[in-house]
Amino acid sequence: MVKMRALLSGYYGKGNGGDEALLATLLQMLPSHVTPVVLSGNPEETRDRYNVETYDRMAPLAVLQALRSSDALIWGGGSIIQDVTSTISPFYYGGMMALAQKMGLKTVAWAQGIGPLVRPQTRWLARQTFGNCTKVSVRDRASAALLSDWQIPCIIAPDPVWALESKPVPGLWDLPAPRVAVTLRSHPQLTETRLANLTRALVDFQKATQAFILLLPFQKSEDLSIAEAIQPHLKDVSQILCLEDPQLLKGVFRGVEMAIGMRLHSLIMAAAEGCRCFALSYDPKVNRLMEDLEMPGWDLASLPNDPNLISLTWMEHYANGDPLSPDQIQSLVDRALIHRELLSQAFI
Repeated sequence: MVKMRALLSGYYGKGNGGDEALLATLLQMLPSHVTPVVLSGNPEETRDRYNVETYDRMAPLAVLQALRSSDALIWGGGSIIQDVTSTISPFYYGGMMALAQKMGLKTVAWAQGIGPLVRPQTRWLARQTFGNCTKVSVRDRASAALLSDWQIPCIIAPDPVWALESKPVPGLWDLPAPRVAVTLRSHPQLTETRLANLTRALVDFQKATQAFILLLPFQKSEDLSIAEAIQPHLKDVSQILCLEDPQLLKGVFRGVEMAIGMRLHSLIMAAAEGCRCFALSYDPKVNRLMEDLEMPGWDLASLPNDPNLISLTWMEHYANGDPLSPDQIQSLVDRALIHRELLSQAFI
């Protein structure tokens, strides 16, 4: 096999556990003859964690140099092509992809969750860049339907993080059991009133189940302050667990009975490790996962106003809800490995 260099572009080095998990999985799935070069918001940290060559994603000359020295560009997973949380983001990724295509690089859109795309100009850019890719894989039906409308061929498979290898978390088994993990993030729909209701419900749920509550910030900058607001209400029966390594983050859920989560990848990791899951959705991608797995939960916008109802619903799921069966999990993992096949085909 001829050695190749592939530049990996995604929301890396920003301390987001889900995006780091996508990067870790992509690095696991890359063919052995492909050398990864990673664009990162924190190049030193990314280099040290994954032992890869890195460049600053926001330094134009460094990005250009990285493109010139590479044979391929990979959009490395997740909802990077959307214009709801950022109008700049799709132009950053789309512009780089268009440039790579102009330079004659192989281009791969890998494990994409496309949209929402509400602006005509971002839809146009997305259509052009996806249409010119060497290979495209998506992680949900809505993304596949959009590409089908645009007559762009793609492969659909579950999110690659289903197939991420987890690692055991040192000291986790020393914490009291049973354990329940909670992952909340800051969001306009998580109002003060809703957070207060969720906190009250969590206190009641803990008293009823005697579970030890693990508060898991997936992105410190977004999640830690919420965990710190909840923790004093659960003195001696909870702990904030900050983990940077995505394989350890996934490993937490090996020792957890149930997960209550807003973040997509917290729910995927928990479900993959055989946890019961309860979703609090703030985004269509979480709703899609709930539909695909028949996972119980609420849209945050329609969260009950009664903390008692919330805690009783959680208790019912804790007592009687079923996690995915080992066969279901294995099927999802096997199908997620289709994203690895796509990379093998792209880099023949």
